[in-house]
Amino acid sequence: MEEAKDPRNGGDSSPTQVSKKPRISGYITEQEIHEEFSHHNPNVARINNGSFGSCPGSVLAAQKNWQLQFLQQPDDFYFNTLRKGILHSRTVIKNLINADEVDEISLVDNATTAAAIVLQQIGRAFAEGKFAKNDTVLMLHCAYEAVKKSIQAYVTRAGGSVIEVQLPFPVNSNEEIIAEFKRGLVKGKANGKKIRLAIIDHITALPCVVVPVKELVKICREEGVEQVFVDAAHAIGSVDINVKEIGADFYVSNLHKWFFCPPSVAFLYCKKASSELDVHHLVVSHEYGNGLPIESAWVGTRDYSSQLVVPAALEFVNRFEDGIQGIMKRNHEEVVKMGRMLAESWRTNLGSPPEMCAGMIMVGLPSRLRVSSEDDALRLRSHLRECHGVEVPIHFQGLRDGEEGVKDKDGVITAYARISHQIYNKFEDYCRFRDAVNHLAESRQICRTIYPV
Repeated sequence: MEEAKDPRNGGDSSPTQVSKKPRISGYITEQEIHEEFSHHNPNVARINNGSFGSCPGSVLAAQKNWQLQFLQQPDDFYFNTLRKGILHSRTVIKNLINADEVDEISLVDNATTAAAIVLQQIGRAFAEGKFAKNDTVLMLHCAYEAVKKSIQAYVTRAGGSVIEVQLPFPVNSNEEIIAEFKRGLVKGKANGKKIRLAIIDHITALPCVVVPVKELVKICREEGVEQVFVDAAHAIGSVDINVKEIGADFYVSNLHKWFFCPPSVAFLYCKKASSELDVHHLVVSHEYGNGLPIESAWVGTRDYSSQLVVPAALEFVNRFEDGIQGIMKRNHEEVVKMGRMLAESWRTNLGSPPEMCAGMIMVGLPSRLRVSSEDDALRLRSHLRECHGVEVPIHFQGLRDGEEGVKDKDGVITAYARISHQIYNKFEDYCRFRDAVNHLAESRQICRTIYPV
């Protein structure tokens, strides 16, 4: 761990162990949870933690303290405080995800930044002729749109090609995903091409499904895929992460989605062998060439407080029985219960078996809502927000050729809601959503006002 001794990385001393388990005798109460999130708008059923996450008041207070420390004496903060604090946060992450060394962990703004860092080095290899034209980047068709744009920006314009693996949805088993992924690999390697990078979501965003990431990485290794990048934006705080078992070259997860940090902060894990690649932060600053963790720790004068409060977020989750494990279990059980309640009320379906979801689940919306495009889905989402005080993403599921689709009593289900459950959510939040949808389904006139002809 030579990097930990570098003064730019926080000096010689750093915490070697950070407990993942609660260290207090009294667990947080429901009233205290309510107080921690009292800054949330009480008039909104916020069942969309997956988009922007949530930050408790105690962590916001810790963030404010870091901000004030910087503003009181910026020079002292930069030279004597900042790097040690970031190293502490990186050490917390190292222990949470079972990385070998702290210098495998960098802190960046978000998963989009991390994807661009990884794809930039792939694009350079194409541009410099290290990769053959039309060699391939493989990804799921439902990869996050910003990742697709980064592929356009860095890879395809440099001569690379892209293969999109169609994720089956609704999905019934991991085997369905694995079979489609294998077909994508065959296509990606056709005509002598090489797959230079595979991008695998750990939890897809929309539609949301927990992907058998460990199995897919193993298949990539067996098939000679050069690098594997796991986009796990939703993972930390939702599912167990063991990067050594997963075996990817790169793994990113946002800490502001399900791990209670303020926006925006994510960790990017670069496997030790992979960190020797030409990987750099997108912002070139004074530390360029000193390794991605050090480059990322100083990208110019900015607010680094979200990166510094990771230990405070860990203290918050350790106030719960069984810590983050207890929170994950509770969120999973509750979102499945709420999903089933909604599907039963609307007489629809879940988008996946419960074991293929974490703190989010897809619920079919009644076909009577007549969602027939992505624009319709967006208009419905806006209507629910503005007229019913419900914040929830809506996914349009169009039929491909030859598909019959899932049907309810009135027709084919073409839209799914992605509901989240986080510790601040209450049963009433989901009842408000249930009743709003039932009202819309019973009133075709309202549907016509949402989707003007």
